[in-house]
Amino acid sequence: MTDTDETPAGVRADDTRGDGLDARLVVDRGSFRLDVALTAAPGDVVALLGPNGAGKTTALRALAGLVPLTGGRLRLDGTPLERTPPEARPVGVVFQDYLLFPHLSALDNVAFGPRCQGAGKAEARARAAAWLDRMGLADHADAKPRRLSGGQAQRVALARALATRPRLLLLDEPLAALDARTRLEVRAQLRRHLAEFEAVAVLVTHDPLDAMVLADRLVVVEHGRVVQEGAPSDIARHPRTDYIAQLVGLNLYRGRAEGHTVRLESGPAVATTEDLSGPAFVAFPPGAVTLHRDRPTGSSARNLWRCEVAGLETHGDQIRADLTGELALAADLTTVAAAELGLHPGVEVWAAVKAAQTHAYPA
Repeated sequence: MTDTDETPAGVRADDTRGDGLDARLVVDRGSFRLDVALTAAPGDVVALLGPNGAGKTTALRALAGLVPLTGGRLRLDGTPLERTPPEARPVGVVFQDYLLFPHLSALDNVAFGPRCQGAGKAEARARAAAWLDRMGLADHADAKPRRLSGGQAQRVALARALATRPRLLLLDEPLAALDARTRLEVRAQLRRHLAEFEAVAVLVTHDPLDAMVLADRLVVVEHGRVVQEGAPSDIARHPRTDYIAQLVGLNLYRGRAEGHTVRLESGPAVATTEDLSGPAFVAFPPGAVTLHRDRPTGSSARNLWRCEVAGLETHGDQIRADLTGELALAADLTTVAAAELGLHPGVEVWAAVKAAQTHAYPA
């Protein structure tokens, strides 16, 4: 089998026995210090999530060799890469704005990487044509980037990165430049291509849906440190910081559990169905909150707090109320319900949550 007739899969069949990624990325930049450990096996897709300034992009650039490490280690398939220049690393990168060469056709953009690796022109173009066909872009091989849609440009950039047969694929906000409709389609396509990729992929995103759909494992970074990592479903169900709770749409509190009650560090107690003892988190979705203008009587809800509306905003097809008072929380309700309650900033309400709709877990 030759390089030109093999099925593109990101790597050669005889290169798939690697150990994957083993890194501790330490980067000091002025007063900011990044110290993030990352491990992944071949075939894994890891998403780095975090607020702006958390260090996600710095970590990605350190993996690519564009930012030097000031400490730690970086090994790929057992090979140290700390001193390896970017162009010599078996790493493919898809940047947020794709960075396609405007004067080259889609075919020559994809062929650029193999050419830099020493492939002849015919071989590089054949490999590029195979990748464009795999991406459903065979009919656009001669098109310059300005003639491509956002989704097409994203696929060309991905094909260009994969055509070098990387052992590590880095994607920096790969869907951020797309409109909502295109994003949905391209996300599904990207998921399929990542599922077929036989080496390690690391994705940086601020969009929780992108991370949940595309990644096998999430690593959440805040202030240059990993604050939580695990499967998307585990992180969505057990957030451990306010940022993660907001990301997955939960009200989150920390306190001390005593049986079926979690006494919050600052605020009232919350009744739960879980029986715990010791430091604990308790969470519930905004949709679990019901609001009343008067204190409800005969309600089965074991959690009831007097609050004040601090703000209202449209949230999808609902209204999200930001509440302060005995307990600061977010509540979701329909537009009709908000109108019937006469909600506006400054209005006092009672917020009720059933114990069965809360979720408590050890801190």
